[in-house]
Amino acid sequence: MSNRRHLPEAPYLAAATGRTPNHVPVWFMRQAGRSLPEYRRLRAKNTMMEACSDPALICEITLQPVRRHGVDAAILFSDIVVPLRGAGVDLDIVPDVGPVIARPVRTAADVAALTSLDLHGLTPVAEAVGLLVGELGHVPLIGFAGAPFTLASYLVEGGPSKLHEKTKRMMLADPQTWHALMAALTDLTIGFLRLQIQSGVDAIQLFDSWAGTLSPADYRSHVLPHSARVFAELAEFGVPMTHFGVGTAELLGAMGEAIGGPGVVGVDWRTPLTDAAVRVGPGKSLQGNLDPVVLLAGWPVVEQSARAVIDDGRRAVAAGAAGHIFNLGHGVLPATDPDVLTDLVALVHSL
Repeated sequence: MSNRRHLPEAPYLAAATGRTPNHVPVWFMRQAGRSLPEYRRLRAKNTMMEACSDPALICEITLQPVRRHGVDAAILFSDIVVPLRGAGVDLDIVPDVGPVIARPVRTAADVAALTSLDLHGLTPVAEAVGLLVGELGHVPLIGFAGAPFTLASYLVEGGPSKLHEKTKRMMLADPQTWHALMAALTDLTIGFLRLQIQSGVDAIQLFDSWAGTLSPADYRSHVLPHSARVFAELAEFGVPMTHFGVGTAELLGAMGEAIGGPGVVGVDWRTPLTDAAVRVGPGKSLQGNLDPVVLLAGWPVVEQSARAVIDDGRRAVAAGAAGHIFNLGHGVLPATDPDVLTDLVALVHSL
């Protein structure tokens, strides 16, 4: 049973499903984060994993950018490695480093030792979604998870990596172990997203942050089938689904294919939305794609760049995209002035 609300007029949901919104919807990846002084005050006494385990804190942090900026969607405050902890992985999120895995997964025996997802351990996430459904009014709530490839990279590398050497080596040299790992992580991701949907989120986004490190051929052979299974298993719920990665210009078509039916493909700042519309093909909405660094360059640059993104989005829709959701091409940078974000939301709504 789902607690999902009926929000037919929400601009974000309209644009995500190919309907015409009453204004261009806008939200920001990492909108609930270190750019907000109220976030920094709340987080001063908690580790990231502690914050992700406290329903009241998750709720408050998720609401902060909605209150401050007037964005058209909230995204659940969490981290993509939260379900890994729920599957028995010993990890920590180290400030200024990222997720660090105590015992990396590099052999068939390591893969076999991974446990299935303990949904009881994710009760705080479900409780937080329940709280948010009651607080957000007509603002949609986006749930999210890390895609199997990105989770696999953290597990195999033991933490963040620029080249993903160990991950690619396993993928290419030991495909049997690779696909076993990806199958396990696909099950994990499906379980985590299903929990969020059944708890009441209105849409979901799958983050494949590191997929851009792959060639199109390797992505199609070693990653696409697993990501596609995530979307296929969740299609029955009928929520809008977004697929996003960084540096994925050559993968956009395949990432759109992974969604299966209608959905949203996230685009980073390196690819014009009109080009993305051609690569993805008709019938899917696009999300993006202002360079986050633009927000540090002063308001005249922000305004000019945002107008260009809006214009490009309109051309993309004219070329066959089902809709356009304004966002950044990646997450909000910590040094971003929150007042610039507030002004940017107002600008997008006015155009």
